Amino acid sequence: MAIKLAHNCINCDQLKDDNYCNKHQVHVNSAYTCDSFEMKAVLKDDRNCVTCKRYEESDCANPKTAAPGMLCASWAPQAQA
Repeated sequence: MAIKLAHNCINCDQLKDDNYCNKHQVHVNSAYTCDSFEMKAVLKDDRNCVTCKRYEESDCANPKTAAPGMLCASWAPQAQA
C-alpha cells in the first residue's frame, strides 16, 4: 500500500490560524478539500557539512574530518540569503 500526502486543508498554504481558509474565508477541518488547493512550502532537510553554517569555519566541531555528506551533532543551518 502506498502512503501519500492528502490534498486537504491541513496541507494547504491557504490554511491560517484557527483552521481558517484564507482563500474561501471560512473555518475548515481536516476533512475539507477543494480545487484551489495549494501545497504548503516544505523546508529542505539536507543536513550535512556542506549545508552547515560552521563548515570550514573556526567553530567547526570536527575540522579535520568535516566533509560533504557527513553529519554531526553540531550542525547549524546556514543563514538564508
